[in-house]
Amino acid sequence: MTPDCIRTYCFSPTGTSRKTAESITRGLACPESTMPEIPIRIHDLTHTAAPAEMLSEREVALFAVPVYGGHVPPPALKRLAGIRGDRTPAVIVAVYGNRAFEKAASELAAFVRERGFVPVAAAAFVGEHSYSSERTPIAAGRPDAEDLAAAEAFGHAIRRKLVQEGAVPVEAARLKDPATPLIPLLRFIGFVFAYRRRQKKHPVVLLPAGDEALCTHCGRCAAACPTDAIARGDELHTDPERCIRCCACVKGCPVGARRFDTPFAAALARNFARRKPPVTLL
Repeated sequence: MTPDCIRTYCFSPTGTSRKTAESITRGLACPESTMPEIPIRIHDLTHTAAPAEMLSEREVALFAVPVYGGHVPPPALKRLAGIRGDRTPAVIVAVYGNRAFEKAASELAAFVRERGFVPVAAAAFVGEHSYSSERTPIAAGRPDAEDLAAAEAFGHAIRRKLVQEGAVPVEAARLKDPATPLIPLLRFIGFVFAYRRRQKKHPVVLLPAGDEALCTHCGRCAAACPTDAIARGDELHTDPERCIRCCACVKGCPVGARRFDTPFAAALARNFARRKPPVTLL
C-alpha cells in the first residue's frame, strides 16, 4: 500500500510532540529515492480542535501527544474527537519526559480505534519534561538530533511495512517502558508516597504563577496556554480548573516571570537522569 496522503495530528503545548511527529512524518512521506513522495498535512491541535472529517483507507493518520502522569491529557482527546477513519492506518506516538509513558500509548490507540482507525505502528519518544528547568533539568533539550534521526528512521520503517505488508494492525499495549535502575526507581516511589501523605494532611494546589516584579504583561503566557487558564491582563494568576500543568507558559515567558515550584521537579531530575531511548512497535 502506498498512501495517498499523510495526516499528522499533534497536541503539543511545548513543541516536543510536534517536533517528533514532523520527523516521523518526513520519513514516512519520502523514505527512499526510489519511492514517490506522499503529500503531507500537519494539524496542530494545541489551540484548536481538528476539523470533523472522515479519512479514507488510502490515507495514513499520525497521532502524537505528550504524556502527563502516564496518561494522554484529556484536552488532546477532546481536540481529536471529531476525526473519523474508514479502516484508516494510524501511527500512535506518545512523547514523555524520560520517566515513563505507562498507559498513554495504549489509551491513544484505543481512542482512535474506536473512531475507525487501524493502529499499524506505535512509538514512545522522549521530550524535555514539562517541569524541566536550568535548576532541575529533566531530559533537557530533547528531542535532540539523535531522537529526531530515530524518529525519521521510524517513519521510513512504517512506509516499508505499508508497501510490503499493508495495514497489518499492532497492539500498542505491547509497547514497554524502558527500564529504570532499581535504586532511583525506589527512591522516586518513596518520594511519591511521602508527598501523598503530606497532601492528605495539608493539601496544597500547585500551579504555575507569575512574578509581579518581573511580569511585563506582554500576554505571551496567555497566548501559549492551550486551555485558556491564563487571562490576558491577569497574567499573574492561573485558573486551577483549567490548568493541565503543561508549563507552556513557563517555557514561553521571555523574561522568566512565570514559575512552577513543584517538588516533583527535583525528584524527577535526580532519579531519571539516565537517558532513555525511543521504543517502537511495527
